[in-house]
Amino acid sequence: MKQKFFNVISMLFGLLLINGGLDKFFHYMPVPEGLPEPLVKDTEALMEIAWLMPLAGLAELVGGVLILFSKTRALGALIVFPVMVGVLLVHLTVAPEGLPIAIVIWAILGWIIYENRQKYLPIIQ
Repeated sequence: MKQKFFNVISMLFGLLLINGGLDKFFHYMPVPEGLPEPLVKDTEALMEIAWLMPLAGLAELVGGVLILFSKTRALGALIVFPVMVGVLLVHLTVAPEGLPIAIVIWAILGWIIYENRQKYLPIIQ
């Protein structure tokens, strides 16, 4: 039962990442009204670097697809880890109203990393 729940949560997380990655290329999700001014400024600054958002989108897209499959889930978690660090830092420093969602997403990523810890051991040994 735990494994089935883990697989469902991982798949939802992967689909969330795929959606976020695709939006960075196709801009189909509307921007919410009333975003904090510092967040808007930070986003505009990041958009000035032409390659940065597509790179983050590609990492989300590839990582999300890899997380969908249990065999490649550990690699997908490593690929999205830097993007998720950025998400957490944004919500800690600029937009704290989104912090509860960021913590839930980090909990899922942490669970994925924990469940695949044996695959990471050769990296740190």
